[in-house]
Amino acid sequence: MTGKPGRKWSQRVTQTSNALDLEQGVFTWDDPKRIALSLARSAEESKRRKADPFRSAMSMLVFYINRAGRKLDRRQRRILEQAKQELRVLYGRDR
Repeated sequence: MTGKPGRKWSQRVTQTSNALDLEQGVFTWDDPKRIALSLARSAEESKRRKADPFRSAMSMLVFYINRAGRKLDRRQRRILEQAKQELRVLYGRDR
């Protein structure tokens, strides 16, 4: 498995996204509101994003959750799911 090119592309995306400059470790934090605020701030400040700030921030969060898959422990998955709701509230898109 080692030596395969592109094996860690998802890790590279979260670390060096062309759309958002993320704070280091943002997806490992314990506070969903802090995660949402950080993603929103990154999306608002980005000059390279193609979508509106809400969609960019939400896309990066969903991307991380999906790529982590079964390796993401239940507690952190719950925190990240709560961060999605916090993002919706921040942008007035509460369901």
